[in-house]
Order: sequence, then C-alpha cells, then structure tokens
Amino acid sequence: MTALLKQLRHPDVCKNAIKVALVVGTLLNLINQWDAITGEAPWRFGLALLNYLVPFSVASYSAAKQRLNDLTIQRTESHDGD
Repeated sequence: MTALLKQLRHPDVCKNAIKVALVVGTLLNLINQWDAITGEAPWRFGLALLNYLVPFSVASYSAAKQRLNDLTIQRTESHDGD
C-alpha cells in the first residue's frame, strides 16, 4: 500500500492525471451541465467538481498501478538474470 501511495505522488503520474482530468472533466461538464451552460438551469458545483475529480482519480490510480507493476517486473527480471 505504501508503494502505491509513493507512486501516486510521482510527478509524472500527477501531471498526466491533471491533463486527463482537464480534458475528460470538461467534456463531462459540457454533457452533464449543458442546461446550466445555456442558462436554463442552475450551475451545480458539486457535480462540476466530481466531473473533474473522478477522471483524475481513475487516471492517477491506473498510472500508479502500472508503474508499480513495471517496477515489480523489472525486479523479477533482474533477479532472474542472477
């Protein structure tokens, strides 16, 4: 668990997750809050926040798990060569 948390804090993981969240979150807000954008309904800030938070969480978790998996494979391969 601590190894995963360490990977979640890695700058590359964070940068990528922010980029994904900005693109996907914006598209989700356009889809989910179109009535608010056009002025037909009130803007829902909680929904807007979730539209960015969920893609950020998924992208960062996926990238951290992949980095952890890559490190495990590298360690296994280096031990196999001994």
